[in-house]
Amino acid sequence: MDVKREVYLREAIALAQQSVAAGGGPFGAVVVRDGQVIGRGQNRVTLDNDPTAHAEVVAIRAACQQLGSFDLRGCELYASCEPCPMCLSALLWARIDGLWYGASAADAAAAGFDDLAIYQELRLAVGERRLPSQQLLWEEAQAPFVLWCQKGDRVEY
Repeated sequence: MDVKREVYLREAIALAQQSVAAGGGPFGAVVVRDGQVIGRGQNRVTLDNDPTAHAEVVAIRAACQQLGSFDLRGCELYASCEPCPMCLSALLWARIDGLWYGASAADAAAAGFDDLAIYQELRLAVGERRLPSQQLLWEEAQAPFVLWCQKGDRVEY
């Protein structure tokens, strides 16, 4: 592994340890661009009563604020642990160029964070998932997309 990558990953691991000491979850992340950390995150789910406040999401939000952009092309993310499905999706939406992590999803599961259940749920058809879901008002729901497609000054993402 590249020495610089080890430095960033160690910072993410240190953030995870600090998070536990502060009452948060055991996860930390940093976003790096051009050799500079531009976003840091610690798991704040229980501290903020926010199930989306995972370390990676917090770090992505901080990096986006720092850059004034929702597009993080040219950035890398270092996480103390393999990202959950939500965080992986956030990395993809942010267009992060690379991901490096320490602990595996299996390590997280051994500590009581079983992301595998979510991955399994995502493989199921909508009607087979444990979360009851039903599509309604399809025709009416097309109106926002029509407006979006007609909007000449929309910001693509």
